Amino acid sequence: MRRDVRLLGEMLGEVISESDGPGLLADVERLRHAVIEARRVPDRASAAASAAGDAIAALVASWSQARAEQVARAFTVYFHLVNLAEEQQRVRTLRERDSGDLAPRESLADAVARITAEQGRGHVDELLAGLRVYPVFTAHPTEARRRAVVASLRRVSGLLAAVDDSRAGAAQEKETRRQLREEVDLLWRTAQLRVAGMTPADEVRTVMTAFDETLFRLVPVLYRALDQVLLGPDSGRAPSPVPAFLRFGSWVGADRDGNPTVTSAVTREAAVIQADHALRALEAACTRIGRALTVNEGAAPPSAELRRALAAASAAHPDLLADIRARSPIEPYRAYLLFAAERLLATRARDADLAYAGPAEFLADLRLVQSSLAAAGAVRQAYGELQHLIWQAETFGFHLAGLEVRQHSQVHARALDELRGWGRSSPGQPLAEPSAMTAEVLDTIRVIAWIQRRFGVAACRRYIVSFTTSAADIAAVYELAAHAFPDGDGPALDVVPLFESGDDLARAPAVLTSMLSLPPVAARLEANGRQLEVMLGYSDSAKELGPASATLRLFDAQAELASWAAGHGVKLTLFHGRGGALGRGGGPAGRAVLAQAPGSVDGRFKVTEQGEVIFARYGTPAIGLRHLEQVTSAVLLASSPSVAARNGRAAAAFRALATAIDDGARAAFRALAETDGFAGWFARVSPLEEIAGLRIGSRPARRGHGGGPLGLEDLRAIPWVFAWAQTRFNLPGWYGLGSGLAAAESAAGVAELRRAYREWPLLATLLDNAEMSLAKTDRAIAARYLALGARPDLTARVLAEYDLTRRLVLAVTEHDRLLADRAVLSRAIVLRDPYVDALSYLQLRALSALRADSAPAERESLERLLLLTVSGVAAGLQNTG
Repeated sequence: MRRDVRLLGEMLGEVISESDGPGLLADVERLRHAVIEARRVPDRASAAASAAGDAIAALVASWSQARAEQVARAFTVYFHLVNLAEEQQRVRTLRERDSGDLAPRESLADAVARITAEQGRGHVDELLAGLRVYPVFTAHPTEARRRAVVASLRRVSGLLAAVDDSRAGAAQEKETRRQLREEVDLLWRTAQLRVAGMTPADEVRTVMTAFDETLFRLVPVLYRALDQVLLGPDSGRAPSPVPAFLRFGSWVGADRDGNPTVTSAVTREAAVIQADHALRALEAACTRIGRALTVNEGAAPPSAELRRALAAASAAHPDLLADIRARSPIEPYRAYLLFAAERLLATRARDADLAYAGPAEFLADLRLVQSSLAAAGAVRQAYGELQHLIWQAETFGFHLAGLEVRQHSQVHARALDELRGWGRSSPGQPLAEPSAMTAEVLDTIRVIAWIQRRFGVAACRRYIVSFTTSAADIAAVYELAAHAFPDGDGPALDVVPLFESGDDLARAPAVLTSMLSLPPVAARLEANGRQLEVMLGYSDSAKELGPASATLRLFDAQAELASWAAGHGVKLTLFHGRGGALGRGGGPAGRAVLAQAPGSVDGRFKVTEQGEVIFARYGTPAIGLRHLEQVTSAVLLASSPSVAARNGRAAAAFRALATAIDDGARAAFRALAETDGFAGWFARVSPLEEIAGLRIGSRPARRGHGGGPLGLEDLRAIPWVFAWAQTRFNLPGWYGLGSGLAAAESAAGVAELRRAYREWPLLATLLDNAEMSLAKTDRAIAARYLALGARPDLTARVLAEYDLTRRLVLAVTEHDRLLADRAVLSRAIVLRDPYVDALSYLQLRALSALRADSAPAERESLERLLLLTVSGVAAGLQNTG
């Protein structure tokens, strides 16, 4: 990795010098050496450290605005390249660990071995029968990079991997390095900031890149890995016991909560775009496998069923079959798969005469070919690549991912008030002209019905209600559907309550009980085998309660909901609305799953994949595979009796301790949030208001659409976390935890806290995530941001809580320094910190001038500098925004 970083850094230096002159490179190097030297001062709080910081600030201030922008761009591009080098090292490490001698940690092989040892192979089969892992992509604006930058980085990544190929000859290596220089040059010359804002359709196409580049090919690799664990040498020559347990969902183009740009027309377009990508991918795979399947009928005679299917196809489409069979006269399997590929093309082109009615019909054709091959003895052809295509079709269908509509409960309430206000006795009576808001709600439900008719019910059947407070919020959606379809021919809807606030989490079981009495809910439960989905919001609960209290209360809510489901005979799936950032429920996903409340997983895990984590997790095939394998293995283990029992025992044993932490942490967090002027102070000390200029998403930063003073309750959780990360303080990831630990220490002692950390995965995950957030915090630089707010009382309060939290986290974990037990991560942060410091000083220059009410003529260039540094700091800190 050091070699890669040095190589990319040297190439970037050459490009900067060639394009903008050696003077710019000299200035970049001056700043680089200054921040590295400042980091060598042992005490970051000392006068010497402060003087070094002042000298760096003076250096940055001495440059012209144009020069400051160029330097900021240099450090931003450098971080993009360093991130690629780290990704490449992760791929190398994964390859080295997969030696074949021992099952890697958090792998499917390890999970199966552990469950088999505890419960026997039969229990593994039971878990697999009900296994469902359901990532849901969201368009939350946390990916700060332009799509053009992402595409450029993807090309650099491929070339960097080629440099690492020891099989390349000298000439090939020279050419690869030449191409790499060319791509680094292009990256330097590519604008880092978006000129135009993103539309929802842009966001849909951005997510489709992940599907096209990695996800479609990744899915069968994961299934095959599990198949090899279960079947050993028979994998690929025997029927697979692995079900297609992955399903994908998407809010992109469907989440309209607070986003007026997501309309019914946008949702319709999103469904069409997704289906186009899914059908193209299936068609290409079917064509590739069909062309390769040159098994002649003498070597593997086709079954009577396949002969009849070919005859029927020839009778219905004689010219098409004649053309195919002219190229494959004695290859019936090849002919039938190529015919299936033509039918997929017709499905995409809306050619009703040839198109498939749906994915079930396509799967029936694939299984017909598979069963015929197996019966003829060609088992490796039956259960090899053809099985991969079956898994892909089962996973993605013709719709790729289930679109999930989300809207705020208050929007539904206002729409119903309007409709009821017309004095109609039943939904079937003629409507007056509705308002634009109400018309859009009704049109959305009509579009859901259109999507279901076109692509199947699975393409769009979930309707999530934000801020659900009662069963009436669920009933409202069904009543609106009755208004949209007065004849009763509306779509199948699974209305999902989303519980976000502390009070709503506490009320959740009672709300669900009331839901069961709603006739539409009872009908859906009857139709789907009593399956019910409930969503839990991590981001808003953390913004309301603080990270510690939100984590503990969500655990309690999960335990209560699991108990409620068991008591009511409901098969419950908990949908975890977690963010990529630590302050929004992020962190290592596998560990989070293993820390869930007993009974709350039960073989089913659904979670949002937000913003920047989509490309961090799925941009590279090896890393995407590892992520899905970690989550799946954790779901299997979390569903085993031993893990559930362990979590249950620990929760009971440390109940009093958890209560003390919750009370202390929540009191500290609410005291800060409720301090007069806190929201305005936060807006002054951070680039909160300017972040909208990055144009990183179509969704507004505030829930309200008016101007006026900023209220914390109006601010979305995403900009709340993103802006704090920019200040290098990461407050949403740890604030209040120190006060909570202090209260628990006072009540039970530090020894009991240490025991809880060792024995309770939930507390260990909470503290380890906070420790990571603290490690990415820089008190000295953060103090410079906080000073911009001119509120010494608030500055003193948050710095005191930081000091308390850091001291107690180290005391409980028994670490002598932050991340002492995670050497690789710790080293990465230490190496990155000086370069992030450089961007922070440049950002402080711009932010200080903007807060000083600079002249209007200067504001545009200052905001551009600020936004360049925002993008660079996000790249440097990674999972913080």
